[in-house]
Amino acid sequence: MDWITPLKGQQTDFIQRLKSAKLLHCDEKGQHSELTVISGQRLDQLRDFCWEMVKKYKPTEPKNYFINNMKGKLGEEVVKSRLADFVTEVDYEKRVGGDGKVDFTLTSDSSIGIQVKARNGNFDKIQWSISQEEIEKNAVLVCILIQEEVSEAQAEYNLILTGFLPTNMIKSVASKALVGIDELLYSGGLRSYLESLTSSEADEYMRLGYECLEKKDYQGAFGYYTQVLQLKPNNESAYFNRGLTRDYLGDKQGAIDDFTQAIRIDPNYALAYTSRGNARGDHLGDKPGAIDDYTQAIKIDPNYVNAYSNRGIVRYALGDKPGAIEDCNLAIKINPNDANPYINREVVRSALGDKQGAIEDYNLAIKFNPDFANAYLLRGVVRDDLGNKQGAIDDYNLAIKFNPNYALAYYNRGVVRYALGDKPGAIDDYNLAIKFNPNDANAYYGRGVVRYALGDKQAAIKDFQTAANIYKKEGKETDYQKVMEIIREINK
Repeated sequence: MDWITPLKGQQTDFIQRLKSAKLLHCDEKGQHSELTVISGQRLDQLRDFCWEMVKKYKPTEPKNYFINNMKGKLGEEVVKSRLADFVTEVDYEKRVGGDGKVDFTLTSDSSIGIQVKARNGNFDKIQWSISQEEIEKNAVLVCILIQEEVSEAQAEYNLILTGFLPTNMIKSVASKALVGIDELLYSGGLRSYLESLTSSEADEYMRLGYECLEKKDYQGAFGYYTQVLQLKPNNESAYFNRGLTRDYLGDKQGAIDDFTQAIRIDPNYALAYTSRGNARGDHLGDKPGAIDDYTQAIKIDPNYVNAYSNRGIVRYALGDKPGAIEDCNLAIKINPNDANPYINREVVRSALGDKQGAIEDYNLAIKFNPDFANAYLLRGVVRDDLGNKQGAIDDYNLAIKFNPNYALAYYNRGVVRYALGDKPGAIDDYNLAIKFNPNDANAYYGRGVVRYALGDKQAAIKDFQTAANIYKKEGKETDYQKVMEIIREINK
């Protein structure tokens, strides 16, 4: 069933209740009510505004001018009461110059206009008029029935929200269209319809944001997710995705703030906890905070492999190696075919001196993810530690095969090649490592060592000096002093 049919059915029921004066009435602002009562100070404010208009424009028929303006303002007051902050609020002092054929716009999207028409008389006889210009400028027509005659002396008005109609459903004849009460849709669906307009736009921005993420256009994605949040301030997915883009753009604190907002909206958003944990632990050094986030994610989803795996790495960094092994084991138990927990467990096993166990974990990681470049690189490191130089080179070759821009793989292969006496091959690898990571001090240092061994002292000194400068910039004072001492020895 389409959305229009139920609202038409409710409108028929509403008309029957209107005949017997059995209307829904709620005084609370922002809540649906078929009847709105305006009196007292609220009415005085409207009346004063209408007389201000008379004084300003000095019409030839002041009384009629006052009445027509009063009808319009009474109608607008109903919409303001029912939709509250969802729409722009009428400012009676600033809007003296007229409304430009638009009475309200949505707070979240000023391009969506609402036209309000108010009439008094018998509900089954009157019609509300809307011009072609008003149809073009607004998304919705809202119709109000004023039960009393409008005059300066009237002490109270009982106003009926008789219904609404999307302007794309209005057929105008010549310059205007007339709409009767039986053509309207039930007013209880007004807010939902307006929300659907912003939802459609928000969904489109979300889609565009995803496209930008896939293309690694993080700045573009950030802009689209921000637009979603302007339309839907409580969209937890938009906060989460914008957090990811901020993380990719280097705004780590901004990423944490967005993940926190996503969690505020949805306290059971396990992925947001894990992502915030990553940002806290990896980028801001808040490892206890990261542990808390991973633990909360696991509490929400006890089978969340990445949360266990990531918590294991942070535990290892904090010196809790048994805890790290335990988390990796749990991750593997939940999903034995996920390569990442094996990689993480290998790091701990290797640190504990269990090189063979580390090799076994890398073999399993590669089994489940054969093109996992990082697994080949790390297995190569362990093989090198065990004295298997050729096995290490084979692994570095595979890492480079699956990631041709892998600077660390070139560097590591260069180290092993030099150790095997292949100085030209080592130089080639260091050159490539520097190409893909121009700020790799170790690569400059390694190339300097090989160049010195080949007798090219000046080139070696140049590489050592570049390495020293980078070490100093990175705050690695010990490495800096070591390289400067080498330069001094060469220059003796």
